[in-house]
Amino acid sequence: MEQKIHQGRNVKRFREMLGIKQESLAFDLGNEWNQKKISMLEQKDVIEEDLLDQISQALKIPVEAFQNFDEEQAVNVIANTFNIEKEAYIGNTKPIFNINVLDEFKKLHEEKIALYER
Repeated sequence: MEQKIHQGRNVKRFREMLGIKQESLAFDLGNEWNQKKISMLEQKDVIEEDLLDQISQALKIPVEAFQNFDEEQAVNVIANTFNIEKEAYIGNTKPIFNINVLDEFKKLHEEKIALYER
């Protein structure tokens, strides 16, 4: 079953992640906007393209983020990046990051060399 992306809910999520209140977003969008209108906008499944462009500029987030963000996909990305494994002999949880430590160390070393050369 195909899941529909709720653009209004995505606007709300990104606005909240940025710590921006509805009143502030309304102010950024212009005089005809107010908190109640933003609340109604965040309940819409699909938002007009030109309005999404204005919201994108106000929040400094690409339009594609509102159009394509899917909560289930985001959870999958987070789940694949960070895992909790149980240690049987200790009984504690231990976080495991799926990051190549050597690659990250190499990047830091190259940055250090670049700074030293400057």
